[in-house]
Amino acid sequence: MSRGRLDDRGRISAFLDAQAAEAGAARNTLLAYGRDLRDFVDWLAARNETLLTVPREGVEDYLSHCDAQGLSRATRARRLSAIRQLTRFALDEGWREDDPAGRISGPGRAQRLPKVLDRAEVQAMLDALPRIGRNETERARNLVLVELVYATGMRVSELVSLPVGACRGDPALLLIRGKGGKERMVPLSEPARRALAAWLKRRDDAPAESPLGRLVAGKGARWLFPAPSREGHMTRQAMNALLGQLALAAGIDPARVSPHVIRHAFATHLLEGGADLRAIQTLLGHADLGTTEIYTHVMDTRMRDLVLNHHPLAKGRRDENEQ
Repeated sequence: MSRGRLDDRGRISAFLDAQAAEAGAARNTLLAYGRDLRDFVDWLAARNETLLTVPREGVEDYLSHCDAQGLSRATRARRLSAIRQLTRFALDEGWREDDPAGRISGPGRAQRLPKVLDRAEVQAMLDALPRIGRNETERARNLVLVELVYATGMRVSELVSLPVGACRGDPALLLIRGKGGKERMVPLSEPARRALAAWLKRRDDAPAESPLGRLVAGKGARWLFPAPSREGHMTRQAMNALLGQLALAAGIDPARVSPHVIRHAFATHLLEGGADLRAIQTLLGHADLGTTEIYTHVMDTRMRDLVLNHHPLAKGRRDENEQ
């Protein structure tokens, strides 16, 4: 691609097109990249610089400008990430012979550890499931919802929009379509498979005049969890409400429970059981291993507490400090 045919706005468009085509970036991701990068090149233009000429110091000056504007550390880190990807793309395309942003460490992100339920709390919620639901049909649906989200770590949007066709035949694996249309396979536990089979039978055998039968005959025909919503399937809000009721029934503060918290529990409990971080990355559908690595911080805290409380040398130091 010729250097002279594109201005910086055109180079951003070429980068975004490549992200959509090659990386399968989601629409919201592309919109965010576009906003951040346009702000960057507009700032460069005001200083008679372009993407092709800006040195490393120029990128650092832009980050200082963002800091002076009062932008949060997370926003500045996100902007640097977008700039890094654009300058790497410029290098790959032959627009530049160097990457001015490649070695800039940036502000980093404030580390926010995920909220996690322990195994006993998850089991308490599973034990409370028979008490949630107005009838057997609702209870069967609730059981498979909770079993699936804990067995697979699916995002709530992926869970509620599962096509029924992907769940037939007593599958050992489910094909999940995630962010950006990317697909991944997730294994099902035996309890999840039993709950799924029981729900499918109830769904398929629902009398035509029943509420479920009418949903299955209408827009809900293609969905595992049909509902009277605009899309024809259960909403994320309904799943959140279900988990809130379940938390109360299990004696857990509802503020601590959400579909995303169950997803965190899935990942953390796998890591505690010895699962490989790369495997967890694949199961969660994370594009970047760095996103998955946050779970190691949860484990680091638990391991540190374990050593401080149980290692004989640590005990000796505690005794000395107490004297």
